[in-house]
Amino acid sequence: MLPVAYQVPAAVVLVVCGLMAWAAGHRLLKYVLAAFGFLIGGLAASSVLGPREAPYMVGAFLAGGLLGAVVMVAASFIGVALVGAGLGAAGVTLAWNWLPGDPHPYVVIIASVAGAWIATWLQRYVVVVGTAFGGAWAMLVGALALSGDKARLAAAAAGDVWVPYPMQPAPGQAWVPWAWIALGFIGALLQLKMAGRKATAKSRK
Repeated sequence: MLPVAYQVPAAVVLVVCGLMAWAAGHRLLKYVLAAFGFLIGGLAASSVLGPREAPYMVGAFLAGGLLGAVVMVAASFIGVALVGAGLGAAGVTLAWNWLPGDPHPYVVIIASVAGAWIATWLQRYVVVVGTAFGGAWAMLVGALALSGDKARLAAAAAGDVWVPYPMQPAPGQAWVPWAWIALGFIGALLQLKMAGRKATAKSRK
């Protein structure tokens, strides 16, 4: 999480990184892993601090982000597995929106392990799907913040922090998960089409 004062630059970074991952995640995998490693590491590191510790929160975000980026790039194979694990956890969380309560931790863990295993088995396609859906998520969250959505801004201002929650849309935004799914599918099809053209061009040479 970040102080509200940093909302606009953070949203711009989300949109740019999301667009890069959504449109060309398979071709720019190392850059995408670095970008999302930075975002995930930064959000995880800064979340341990309270809203009143803004300078330390920003410092923790930068330090955690740099560590996350280095780890994701240095271990790209593990990074692909983590993408699959993240998709598994996200799928369970999204499906649980129609059920009361929160998913049991064991269910999330099992889904994450299954997602990681599938990711290593079908690496190319999982990279395409993972980057497309991850990029779509980042673009949506960043675009909502830049649009000045009143519900989201009010929720952020209440704690003086801005937290991206893709699986928990604000009241009146039930359309967000569906838009995320649609954008993710479009991005995956776009990347697969581009990969097919590249393979065809190589075969002709």
